[in-house]
Amino acid sequence: MIGSNQTKVLLPAWIFEQAQDKEEIKRLVLDYMQRYPGYTVLKVTGRFAVCEINR
Repeated sequence: MIGSNQTKVLLPAWIFEQAQDKEEIKRLVLDYMQRYPGYTVLKVTGRFAVCEINR
């Protein structure tokens, strides 16, 4: 269940196509999420980043 200050961000397919391992997925997701100021990645579930929104 997602709390009221959490949201899911659909991650682009290229992250999963380009990454060689879980560490690279993590790095690419964190780099990608820089375009969402105020969002903190809590976990990656499937193709989504579950994020906390810092308001």
